[in-house]
Amino acid sequence: MPKFMLEDPRTEVYVGDCREVLAGLPAESVELIFADPPFNWNVPYSGWKDNMRRTDYLTFTYEWLDACIRVLKSNGSLWVNIPDDWAAEIVVHLKERGLQMVNWCIWHFRFGQCRDANFIVSKVHVLYFAKDRKSRIWNPDDILVPSDRASIYNDARTRSTRRPGLRVPLDVWYGDYLGRIQGANKERRPGHHNQIPETYMQRVIMGCSNEGDLVLDPFLGSGTTCTVARALNRRSIGIEFSEPTAASAFERIKSGAVRLGPDGKPTLESAPTDLGTGRRRRRDTLLYSDGVIPIGDDTEANRA
Repeated sequence: MPKFMLEDPRTEVYVGDCREVLAGLPAESVELIFADPPFNWNVPYSGWKDNMRRTDYLTFTYEWLDACIRVLKSNGSLWVNIPDDWAAEIVVHLKERGLQMVNWCIWHFRFGQCRDANFIVSKVHVLYFAKDRKSRIWNPDDILVPSDRASIYNDARTRSTRRPGLRVPLDVWYGDYLGRIQGANKERRPGHHNQIPETYMQRVIMGCSNEGDLVLDPFLGSGTTCTVARALNRRSIGIEFSEPTAASAFERIKSGAVRLGPDGKPTLESAPTDLGTGRRRRRDTLLYSDGVIPIGDDTEANRA
């Protein structure tokens, strides 16, 4: 039974090991699964051991992936947010289980941890798989973004296309409100070590599910998936190992999304101010990680 629950649309939050909770759900009952698992980086999560031996972590990973595959519908999609350490193993496992890769996306951010032993990490892999590429739920028109040709170069040819000035997002994700959640960002939740931006989840949920569909997150964390799913009129299930973390996530879910209004669209204060206008950008700026920043400035411009 869920520990926390809301209606209209139905939102359920379970507390426990996701492998056990998933085993109790009906087979092929979920249209969309998004997973942002622990990375095994020795993060002090509440009650969770995040420093397993490599073999143990991979066993854990394969078990929860298989449990997700069982509950995923034939037209469903599975997304996994994962770092370099484990991306290759997950891709191979999912292919061996018969899932089909749709995209190997990259979530790029400019606020990486400083180091000098190797290049600074500024990305996470966003793996997009489906049981059947051809029959999967896919709504490209719901996630269009301004094309560079239109928004930067004011190319007149973009005005006569089927989607004037717009295109499907690239497989490298960056831009307004897609940076890491940090500092005084309005989305930031105290006590949570990692948060996925609402704009990121909006893209996944709108692109790969329809209103009324069921979205599942086996590692609920701060609650972004269920929060955005509710704003977009999707049913959702979140699973969280730690009860205090689940309770915090549920408070956020009840409060609602920060970037999205009740109609599922960006709020006025959150809408990009200079995209899609057709005006040429200054040559000395680039659109990157939550805002327009000067070239050569390696600080991330986070909008509050």
